[in-house]
Amino acid sequence: NCDAFILEGRVTVNDAAVDRLGVRVDPEHDVVTFDGRRVTPPEAYVYILLHKPLRTVTTAKDDRKRRTVLDLIGTDQRLFPVGRLDYNTTGALLITNDGDLSYHLIHPRFMVKKVYRVMLNKMIRPIDLHHFQNGVMLDDRKTSPCKAREMRRMDNRSYLEVELHEGRNRQIRRMFETLGYQVEELSRVNFAGLQVNDLNPGEWRELTAGEVRMLKRMVEEQKDTVLQNEDV
Repeated sequence: NCDAFILEGRVTVNDAAVDRLGVRVDPEHDVVTFDGRRVTPPEAYVYILLHKPLRTVTTAKDDRKRRTVLDLIGTDQRLFPVGRLDYNTTGALLITNDGDLSYHLIHPRFMVKKVYRVMLNKMIRPIDLHHFQNGVMLDDRKTSPCKAREMRRMDNRSYLEVELHEGRNRQIRRMFETLGYQVEELSRVNFAGLQVNDLNPGEWRELTAGEVRMLKRMVEEQKDTVLQNEDV
């Protein structure tokens, strides 16, 4: 009971014992101890949605001095991107310091939805689109079935929308390469329900409280589904 500990004189602020409730402290400047041990307040969680632009690496630092996604945000806080987008892939990227949420959003067994817009170097054949949807072999293992539809054709190129629940390295590019196509443009338009329709490439915003609740609720529902499947 924190109130009881304070009244017992076990809490100090700047080396002075606190014997009454309601004392305000500044976590940036005041030193608080409990039974002689310093107490540090938990770091507040930050949730940022970035519209990742081209030619940007999805890391905190880059040995080759390339621009990183954290350079675009310009913060001293210890944040990290949730998952990865390739150097030349654009779109929705979540950046946070919430390790538990990040883990569940990128772990493959939690099946988080990701939607991409793809431009190919030529028009796709219906049979190849069928193969793509049903899975192709990557690294001696077949990809899971996914949704893919051709949205339009222009200048002898196919424009598609692809929905994945996996997250293998360069998965969409490699899947199309296996079928004989090159991805010329790739953008993630939806990550776990987050969209960047209101952001230009390079722009970012903090998530709303409702969006954070949505992510956490989705993770809890996915946890329940995983547990139910394991019990079967």
